[in-house]
Amino acid sequence: MLYIVLLLVLAALGLLVPALTTSEHVWAWLSVGASGAAAFVLVLDWWLRRRSSLDAAVVPTAAGPAALDQKISADDQDELDRGPADAPVSPDQGIEPVEEDTDAADLLIVTDLTAEVRVLDERPRYHLAACPWLAKRPTLALPVAEARQLGFTPCAVCRPDNTLADQHRAATRP
Repeated sequence: MLYIVLLLVLAALGLLVPALTTSEHVWAWLSVGASGAAAFVLVLDWWLRRRSSLDAAVVPTAAGPAALDQKISADDQDELDRGPADAPVSPDQGIEPVEEDTDAADLLIVTDLTAEVRVLDERPRYHLAACPWLAKRPTLALPVAEARQLGFTPCAVCRPDNTLADQHRAATRP
């Protein structure tokens, strides 16, 4: 298909030369028509490639075709994305823990804290020092407020926002 487009573009350029050298408008319209045909063939090629890639992306499920008709809620999709709850999550497998769902009150407390959290290079989550997900990998220490400013998000395994907010509340109670 792309060869057809190339030929149509070359024909459009070839028809443009007589349109510019003579005063006849027919050559210009023929050049425009050849350019339009090339554009149509490009769009047709894109559409056929897209349709074939979408057809190839359909993966049959073990539940059968009836399962494809069911709608999945956002909560169910989150569970599917996370995988089984008891599945081991380790940095060696390249699987990140899910982000902690931080309460708004905890978030207000944590954003001002200077408590230390741990981050791994090239990983999006911050953790408590005792997080089992970290294992014995080399980590960097950052204040939690700075980790948040840098775009790190809390780990759902060790729940640093919840833990640090609870510690802060316990320390400030009379």
